[in-house]
Amino acid sequence: MTENPLDQLSLADLRRRTSVKWRAYPDDVLPLFVAEMDVPQAPAVVEAVARALELGDTGYDRGTGYAAALAPFAERRWGWTPDERTSRTLPDVMVAIVELLRVLTSPGDAVVVTPPVYQPFYAYSRNEGRQVLEAPLDAAGRLDLETLEAAFRVATGSTGHGSGPGSGRRAVLLLCSPHNPTGTVHTRAELEAALALADRYGVRVVVDEVHAPFTFADLLPDGGTPFTPLLSVAGSESAIAVHSASKAFNLAGLRAATAVGGPAASDDLRRIPEVAGHAVNHLAVIAHAAAYTEGDGWLDALRAGIVRNRELATKLLAEHAPAVRVQPADGTYLAWLDVRDAVPEGADPHHHVLRTARVALGDGRHFGTGGAGRLRLNLATSPEILTEAVTRLGTALGPAAR
Repeated sequence: MTENPLDQLSLADLRRRTSVKWRAYPDDVLPLFVAEMDVPQAPAVVEAVARALELGDTGYDRGTGYAAALAPFAERRWGWTPDERTSRTLPDVMVAIVELLRVLTSPGDAVVVTPPVYQPFYAYSRNEGRQVLEAPLDAAGRLDLETLEAAFRVATGSTGHGSGPGSGRRAVLLLCSPHNPTGTVHTRAELEAALALADRYGVRVVVDEVHAPFTFADLLPDGGTPFTPLLSVAGSESAIAVHSASKAFNLAGLRAATAVGGPAASDDLRRIPEVAGHAVNHLAVIAHAAAYTEGDGWLDALRAGIVRNRELATKLLAEHAPAVRVQPADGTYLAWLDVRDAVPEGADPHHHVLRTARVALGDGRHFGTGGAGRLRLNLATSPEILTEAVTRLGTALGPAAR
């Protein structure tokens, strides 16, 4: 059995790292804010990168080798085989999304997001001159069709009743599936309903599925919600999904991604300028392909560790900070914490926890509507570090803190 990657590195080991997680705050702060994992690299990735370096295989990338490596991985994991012929390899997830927004919309057009949601969706869209319209998740953290329809109506200037896709302004629904930061795993029925509504208003759908490997229906006692690839859902013919091994295999420093389209989106992918792929890191593609091809055992051991840590964090929070509410989640290695009843009146949750507990968590306000009074906790660390961090949180969010 593969040793769990989360159990292999000490805090001293981790503090030797120079990435943002370990350099953004002083050494007395436990950093659980950014989506980096406290794991050694998967052996298959190390071997593939070392082999490429030995060969001097560090030139320019070419072709659709990324999607070719993803396809059998996706088939094994989710019963879906992305079509290599309708794919583009791009430098990373957000670059892929920006290139898609440039093809599918024009400056001034709208990008609809479902907050609280991954922070860069806002900044990157606005940087391209697109207006961001919010269709917040409902109180249970699920897609809300009424708010989606209201946003689509504003985005397109259309009633959606027989007016057709070409009658209003262009718009894109930018989904996160599984959802970051809440950990919601959208059901097939929810995705099908969202696609049907988007089609009715002539809204194109782009989905970031980078957290797809971190769903746990096979590991959770109640089964949980399995991941459904958007392009496997009825009505997804013109949708586009973006995938990357960067989250599942901790490869943010070796970024690469692929955009895969339904059959009606192939022309849109071809319209992405060739130059957009010139910045693809060939060594990163080699690393990601090795992860998809040979990393199953490593990934499954890691997933088991995330489930264990989720249970540990929930137990420890109930003990040390019982006023904190943990959003039920079937996916991601993130925990979404509602701390509104746990912080002293008037205190800013992120800075209060940082100052009082010396723990850095993700500031919920950065995730848009629904993020105020929330914090995002990264569970991808050792049980020892997680225990220390949550115990410290008790000083900031426990009964004595109020």
